[in-house]
Amino acid sequence: AVPGTPVVAMVGGGQLARMTHQAAIALGMSLRVLAVGPEDPAAQVAPDVVLGSHTDLDALRTAAVGAAAMTFDHEHVPTELLHALVADGVPVLPGPGALVYAQDKLAMRRRLADLGVPVPRFTAVESVADVDAFAASVGGAMVVKTVRGGYDGRGVVLADDVAAARDAVAGYLRDGVPVLLEEKVAMRRELSALVARSPLGQGAAWPVVETVQRDGIC
Repeated sequence: AVPGTPVVAMVGGGQLARMTHQAAIALGMSLRVLAVGPEDPAAQVAPDVVLGSHTDLDALRTAAVGAAAMTFDHEHVPTELLHALVADGVPVLPGPGALVYAQDKLAMRRRLADLGVPVPRFTAVESVADVDAFAASVGGAMVVKTVRGGYDGRGVVLADDVAAARDAVAGYLRDGVPVLLEEKVAMRRELSALVARSPLGQGAAWPVVETVQRDGIC
């Protein structure tokens, strides 16, 4: 870290962390990266790197030493480790109470539904038999999703019929992986909105942007 500059600890050394490193420089801040290895994208450019796993509490604590805040390149840090960091006094942003909705797709769907936000019809899955009941209720194609761990297309199966959905669900449940079912909806466009609030209460919002994809690539 550069002496005299605030340090932000970033868990994960992927492309997002690498881009955040560039933004931190412009803001007069130093980024400390917890990376799996020196070949990670952010570890190749950041001068302050801690090598370790996001599932290792000691590595997380090492990365957090002296940091003004700890944030994330990905959402896969176990919730119990985040609570341990908060108990240590580490400013974890977003906190585990918010990050759990990025980690757990079923919790996210239920929370959004409780708030009255439009979401695709969905259901938790306990057995393959649940596929038939859900298919009858939506009357169309379905999406099988792992509740946790899916990322960049992993853990997502587009099922055009009941047989495909049953096969996907059976495979996940056989491996002990919790899944949910969603109805497949037609996508017209994908919009992104960024709203932020500081610990002191200041808020900021950025213009809504549209993601343009061609052949599945942004």
